[in-house]
Amino acid sequence: MKKKNGYYPDNIIVTRNLTKKFGTLCAVNQMNLSVGNEIFGILGPNGSGKTTTVLMLTTLLEPTEGTAYICGYNIQEEPRKVRESISYVPQDMAVDVRLTGRENVEMFAELYGVKNPAERSEEVLQVLELSDRADEFAKVYSGGMRRRLELAQALVHNPRVLFLDEPTVGLDVAARKKIWEHIKKLRSAGMTIFVTTHYMDEADKHCDRVAIIDHGTIRAIDTPENLKRIISKDVISVSIKGSYMGIDLPGVRFALEEDDELIFYADSGDLALPLIKDALTAGGAIVTAMSLRKPSLDDVFLHLVGTEEDNRPFNLSTFRNVTGRRG
Repeated sequence: MKKKNGYYPDNIIVTRNLTKKFGTLCAVNQMNLSVGNEIFGILGPNGSGKTTTVLMLTTLLEPTEGTAYICGYNIQEEPRKVRESISYVPQDMAVDVRLTGRENVEMFAELYGVKNPAERSEEVLQVLELSDRADEFAKVYSGGMRRRLELAQALVHNPRVLFLDEPTVGLDVAARKKIWEHIKKLRSAGMTIFVTTHYMDEADKHCDRVAIIDHGTIRAIDTPENLKRIISKDVISVSIKGSYMGIDLPGVRFALEEDDELIFYADSGDLALPLIKDALTAGGAIVTAMSLRKPSLDDVFLHLVGTEEDNRPFNLSTFRNVTGRRG
């Protein structure tokens, strides 16, 4: 495959040592990614650098070091070409509730300089299943409909890459399902989707590959199935009354305490269940519930990132800097 300006055409998104610092805080640290025609998910706790990464890739935030290419265009040297190739749907709703759904989309079509904006707007409204409500004011739309309207706005100029920041946050289960149906159709039509999400089950089910990021550093990148093999053990959850004093069993390792449950990894879960119960009982605890399952993406996430809460103080100047660039 021929390389042009250090960029392989099949890699729609490429980052090279992409770094962003806010004073002494390193929000994104030496990030290297190659993303093709896929749904690529980036997972991480609050403050891990997910949104900062998206803001740099969409040219809304200047990197401190390193660079990135979108569709072969350098985000620093060719920002206009990058913007012509992408759309970005931020986490916060951007629908104008004073306009109808159709007017919202047509406004974006005209801003993008789309030929035949009315015709193209109708096309994307049909794709997002909004045409029958298109002439109603957006203020009467449900949360799920507003999110689909945002997608229609983002798709009206037919971008090659779609960036979605927490696309289903705050939506009910049915609305989340509908949004992902549309995202997967876009990927099947050849669009590259770069998505941040807190919902591990969504990333597990819908993303082709996932990157787990913590404190600005990528901890792992792979398919959900391959990531779950990192643990490669059965997961046993135990609820107890009393204190956990520790147990020592061959082939069993205590992982963490989560939501009043003790989590253990075991080479053979079926054999380990009664042994764990007996050991906890001997230690003075009363076992009230036990369950056995295969590792999930949540388990991998907690294994790689841990449960430590981000306790860094709120930095007002950094917040203003980021939000100012988003406007």
